[in-house]
Amino acid sequence: MENNILTKTACEFDKALDEALVENAEYDINKWLYVPNEYRNYRYILGNRVKNPLICIGINPSTAKPDELDNTLKSVGRISRHNGYDGFIMFNVYAHRATDPNNMEKELNEYLHEQNMKAFEYVLKNTENCNPSLWAAWGTIIEKRAYLPECLKDMIEIGVKYEADWYTAGKRSVKGHPHHPLYLRKDSVLDEFNVRGYLETV
Repeated sequence: MENNILTKTACEFDKALDEALVENAEYDINKWLYVPNEYRNYRYILGNRVKNPLICIGINPSTAKPDELDNTLKSVGRISRHNGYDGFIMFNVYAHRATDPNNMEKELNEYLHEQNMKAFEYVLKNTENCNPSLWAAWGTIIEKRAYLPECLKDMIEIGVKYEADWYTAGKRSVKGHPHHPLYLRKDSVLDEFNVRGYLETV
C-alpha cells in the first residue's frame, strides 16, 4: 500500500538539494542529480548531470532511482539521445511518489507543490540551453486529480520566465493529452506543443 502521509514529512527542496550534492556510496553524484538523495514517498528531481538535458514532465514519480531506472525512464533516455540531447531530467507535475496514480493524494498538498515548483525553477535556471526543452509526457493521468491542471499552470508560468520550449512525442490522445513515454519508439521525434492552449481544454 502506498504511503500517502506527506503533509509533515516532505523535506524543503533547498535542504534536500544540499544533501543531494554531497558524495555518497549509493550512486555517482557527478553523473546523477537525485533529490532527495534517498528513497522517500516523494521525489523532486531524477536525471543526468549534463549541459543540455531534455526535461521530461510526467505526472508523479515512480520507484526509479539512479542506476535503477524503470522502463519508462529507459525510454525517456533513448528518446532524449535520439533528439540530440546529452541526457535527461525527469520531473513531475506533482511530487508524490505512487506506483499507481490512483494512490496519489486526493487533495493538493500545498507545501509539497511549493517545494516542487522551487525544484522546477532550479532545473530551468541551471540548464545551459538558453531555451530549456520541456517534453510534456503525462498521458491521460492528468485527469486523475482535479488539482493537477492547476499545478501545471504554475509550471507553465515558470517556463515563460525562462523562455522554455514545450514539446510532445508520439500521437496525442483524442482529448489532446501528450503521449506517455513508455510505449514510444526509440526514434520518436519531438513536436512543438502549445501547452497553454492545451491547458484550456483540460
